[in-house]
Amino acid sequence: MIELDGDNLDAWVEYYASNEAKALDYERLLLGPRSPLHGIPVLVKDNIATVAFEGMNTTAGSYSLLNSVVPEDAGVVKKLRKAGAIILGKANLSEWAHFRGRLASGWSGRGGQCTNAYYPNADPCGSSSGSAVASSIGLAAVSLGTETDGSITCPANQNNVVGIKPTVGLTSRAGVIPISEHQDTVGPLARSMTDAAMVLSVLAGPDPNDNFTLAQPSPVPDYVTALSNSSLAGKRIGVPRAMFLNDTMSGNDPYVNVVFEQALETLKELGATIVDPADMPSAYEIYNSNNETVVLDVDFKVQLNAWFNSLISNPSGVTSLADLIMFDDNNPSLEEPTNYTDQSILIESEATTGFNSSYYDSLAFDKELGATRGIDAALEMWTLDALVLPAPGYTTVPAAIAGYPIVTVPLGFYPDNVTIQSAGPNTVYPAPGVPIGLSFLGTAWSEYALIGFAYAYEQKTQTRLMRKAYEAAIPTTQLCDVMGK
Repeated sequence: MIELDGDNLDAWVEYYASNEAKALDYERLLLGPRSPLHGIPVLVKDNIATVAFEGMNTTAGSYSLLNSVVPEDAGVVKKLRKAGAIILGKANLSEWAHFRGRLASGWSGRGGQCTNAYYPNADPCGSSSGSAVASSIGLAAVSLGTETDGSITCPANQNNVVGIKPTVGLTSRAGVIPISEHQDTVGPLARSMTDAAMVLSVLAGPDPNDNFTLAQPSPVPDYVTALSNSSLAGKRIGVPRAMFLNDTMSGNDPYVNVVFEQALETLKELGATIVDPADMPSAYEIYNSNNETVVLDVDFKVQLNAWFNSLISNPSGVTSLADLIMFDDNNPSLEEPTNYTDQSILIESEATTGFNSSYYDSLAFDKELGATRGIDAALEMWTLDALVLPAPGYTTVPAAIAGYPIVTVPLGFYPDNVTIQSAGPNTVYPAPGVPIGLSFLGTAWSEYALIGFAYAYEQKTQTRLMRKAYEAAIPTTQLCDVMGK
């Protein structure tokens, strides 16, 4: 494995250096590019399947899947390869996409503790931790992450990158180690809206191996054409303050609201009408609801067991969630080192008994809270084009349970005098210079509009360029020095 991790940020699980880059360069010279991604190195999260013959594992960060053999590439990986992209390696993540237990974000048994590039040992958030960190400091041109609830949005927020959490069903989840088919989605993490839009244009579209993708509108837009500096002119953007002003609900440092108020002024300068407040009627019910937990616990057990059964082989012998829990307990040096022993979410999921009336009631109520009386209600009540709010905290939940999109862009950075707090056994948050993001939310399939709004804001502010990673975190090895060698 080639060390490209800067100051031991542990953004990678494994790196795959192949001769593919040279072959693709020659093809482009001879025949022209397949797409804007032709020859571009892409890092994928370690819960996204890649064929085993290349030597890359697909493990969700767990030793229980080391050297397991998946039947084929994930649907999104197939699309990337068809577009001429180079699958560069696997990004570290919060193990099992943060569905193992109450553990620090960015930690996995295989990958160790991923950390943020903007302050030593700062929390990178998760679960797409390594994907965001790698993109933030150029370890890959762009990375893929997955989100069930916050797992693209939060890492984008804390690592000074763009993140697109698509509508559930816009991008294929076939070949992605699951949590829940009702909330899982795959999207890009990149250093610019332009890069993210190009990648989403490749990823989006139907896949016969994922029925949810067959419901999306046709044809798939070219999201790059949404990129306009005037996208916000004449638009009505709502501020759902009940989702983030309540300290108990948000858990945010007060400085987050300071930079958010500045962002609202910028949106006005760009021609938007700010409707403030524009609250979701269900905001406090969402905060107090346990329905999401009920749905995810049941889905995870059923769908993870199906994943184990789909494997061609798995040397660990793990074939079920129950086996996984036992494997972790029997291999503490690998999976339960000091301060990383908790398996409470796995155990909670294993205790479920399948699809029953409680599950279906919770699933229906989630849609009501997140969509009908949540995002859609706010958009309709206030005649809005989108919602905007700070990315940190509880703000991802309505879109998660609705299955709706979020586009996140850099907003600012914590000041040097912020009070540093513990985020885990070996991580801190907030901390000086750690980034903060701004999120645009909309209804189903509204990515095109949200990308335009986020792009206009990004181009006006250029926030990403205002602060660099700390010096020791900046890689000294260039990708061109190792690819194809």
